[in-house]
Order: sequence, then C-alpha cells, then structure tokens
Amino acid sequence: MAADRELLERAEAVFTPAYHTYHAIGIDEGKGCRVTDRDGKRYLDCSSGLAVLNIGHNPPRVLERVMRQLPRFVHTGGVYLNETTVEAAELLTTITPPGLDMVFFSNSGAEVVEGALKLARHVSGRQGLIAFRGAFHGRTLGAVSLTSSTSRYRERYHPLLPSVYHAPYPFCYHCPFGCKETGCTLSCLAGLEELLRHTISPREVAAIIIEPVLGEGGYSPAPSPFLAGLRRLCDEHGILLIFDEVQSGMGRTGDWFAALTYGVTPDIMTVAKGIASGFPLSALVSRREIMGKWPAWAHGTTFGGNPVSCAAAIGTIETIRDGHLLENCRTRGAEAMARLRGMKKRFPLIGDVRGMGLMIGVELVNRDGSPAAAACERLLDECLQRGLIIINCGPDRNIVRFIPPISITEAELTEALDILEEALAAVTGAGDISAPAPRHGP
Repeated sequence: MAADRELLERAEAVFTPAYHTYHAIGIDEGKGCRVTDRDGKRYLDCSSGLAVLNIGHNPPRVLERVMRQLPRFVHTGGVYLNETTVEAAELLTTITPPGLDMVFFSNSGAEVVEGALKLARHVSGRQGLIAFRGAFHGRTLGAVSLTSSTSRYRERYHPLLPSVYHAPYPFCYHCPFGCKETGCTLSCLAGLEELLRHTISPREVAAIIIEPVLGEGGYSPAPSPFLAGLRRLCDEHGILLIFDEVQSGMGRTGDWFAALTYGVTPDIMTVAKGIASGFPLSALVSRREIMGKWPAWAHGTTFGGNPVSCAAAIGTIETIRDGHLLENCRTRGAEAMARLRGMKKRFPLIGDVRGMGLMIGVELVNRDGSPAAAACERLLDECLQRGLIIINCGPDRNIVRFIPPISITEAELTEALDILEEALAAVTGAGDISAPAPRHGP
C-alpha cells in the first residue's frame, strides 16, 4: 500500500476535499472486470467506474475505434461537421425507444439534464418542473434543484431553480404511503395527482422527470404500473415526460434502456455514463417534433459530440450489440439476484435485495430496522481487502451498489459474490445466522 499512500498524499495536496473518491487506492492498469493498483494488487471491479464502464476497462473495440480517430482530428467544436459524430448519433437512435430519433450531444449527465429542462421549458412554454424525492440528477445548479437524494448536495446553494416541485418516489421498500404491509395501491401516483390539484396546476408544468430505476437515492426500480400511470397522466395534461437514464441506460438493466424494459416511452431521455466507456459524452434524445422546435440559438456546446468520444460510443454500442451483452446482463443479473437473496436469508444485516439486470441494490439494516451505515462502510473495506471493489449509495450510505460490467463472466461473478459473502460473514461475526431479517416492505 506504500505507492497508494504516496499518491493519496500528493492528491490531498492539490485537490479540494470535494473531489471525492470512494477508496484510497490508485490504479495502475485496468482490463475487463479487473484493475491493478500501484503496488501490483489486483481487484475485481464491481463499481464499473460509477456505472460508466459497462463493458469493462479498456474494451478492445472501443480502443480500436478511438485509435483510428485520434490521428485524424480530435475536436470540431461546432464549427464544422464530422463523420464520426454523425455516425454515433445515427447508431444511438437505432437503440433508443421508438420515436426518440433526434440527438443533442453534451459531455456529462448533469449537462444533458440541464438541456432537458431547457428543452421542455422552451417547447412547452411552461415553467413548472416536477421531480421525485430521493432522485439524483446532477450537481450543477439546475440539476441539483431537482436532486434530493440527500439534502447535503443542496446545502449553501439556495436559492435554487424556481418552480421545481418534488413528489414521493415509488420506493416500495420504504413506501411513504404505508403500502408495504398491505400491498401496492399506487398511492404514490395519487400523491402526484394531489400535487397537481393543490400545489401547481398541470397547465403550468413543463415536464416531469424521473429515474425509472432510482440511482444514488437507493437503487430501487419504479413499479411498472406507476410508470405506465405517469405516462397516461402526462399525456392527459400535455406534460413532457423525461426519463433520466444516465445510470440505468446503455445495457445496465438488461436492455438498452430501462424504458424498453418497462415498455414506457418518455418524450425526452438523458443518456450518459456507459455511452462511451469512460470518454466524456452524453446525449439528450427526443422526438423530432419536439427537438425541431428548438432553434439554433436556444442551446449550444463547445465540447459536446467530441469525435474521439463519439468513436468510443460507436465501439461501445457495437461491443454490446455484437457481443450479446444484453443477454449476458440478464443472465448474470438473475444469477446475482438469486445468490444475493440467498445471502439475505442467512444474514439479518441484509434488509432488502432489489434491482434490474446488473443494477442491484443490497440494503443493510440494523436489527431495529434502522440504516446500518457503519456496517456498510466496514463491508466495503472487508471486500476491498479481499480484492473486490464495491461502492454504496442512499441518503444514509447503507445500500451496496452491485454494478459489475455487463460483460462479467459467470466465473468472475461467482468470485465476486464469494468475496461479498465472506465479507458479510466477517462483518456480522458469523457465517450462518437463521434469525429473520427485519421487514420493511412487501
């Protein structure tokens, strides 16, 4: 660990504490599902660079595409067109939900969320925006106005964007309407309708934005009937529906996008993270009839659609498509869920296991049902010592995000879950506990 400590000291001398990393290790090399630190220790990386490296580190086809582009030119800056950026947009629209056929490239998730808000307000002529409690949409001022995964992200930044309202997210394990014992009644949808009845008129709402699978706020998929009901509600009132698929997109849930898994098509969709395998790129995608109303002066970018990043995006999509990685994600995801639910029966520390594809949340709770944040921190450390990188999320940081590359093999998945199980045994002090886990939901 000497090399890692030396790098950490250098980093602390030049970076603000706001430049956060989950683990105090420095990597020297990454390939596939594995990274090697500066001391030569190898790890299985089941964080995927915060769900960015969906096809692993240094994927060959991505590198091939990038190396082909680099000697030609690396920047166009909106001054002139280039074949690579156009091809990336064309290829992206072959995998997006039906009808979402026009693209605006940017650099990050927060950027395309900002763009989505501007697009919705410009086209609708309305100002109101509705987001969901617990959501994470980014750290820029407009995006953080929508974000409520934790109040810490909003501290000292008020006043935030006006005309933003928050409705309860349909988080089944922590149902705010008490449905966890009686079964789902879609009270969350009724709660949104109450907001439109009492707080802001639907005639003033430009858009409703939702993560179809809650990310930073808790790794919880929205119930299918809720999203279908949300689509109907938006259609009824002429409200634009935005899906934030920054984390759930690009194969993470076992389909190209969670919208396809649910069979619900939004009006606007934000795409980032896994789109270019670590190169900075994001995309705002919508219908031609909406995007066509956005004139040239209404939005812009200097670096968005960078040809090197777009080359990486082409290689990423080709790798997922030709390598049948969506199918692999579904298969490995089902195996992981079965194994993790088996661990839940053995370890009362696990309160809930939920997810779609290889976007899985494992919520840790104390015996009284309270968030087991300290145990989660220890679990991350125990895994790291054993050669497995995982990260956490949630307002109390008690939820393990299990997000390996969707290219992970059966053997690698087994190895990762073996380490996780050993770490759970170390944290709980016993490898076979038969007491029932605290119940929080259906």
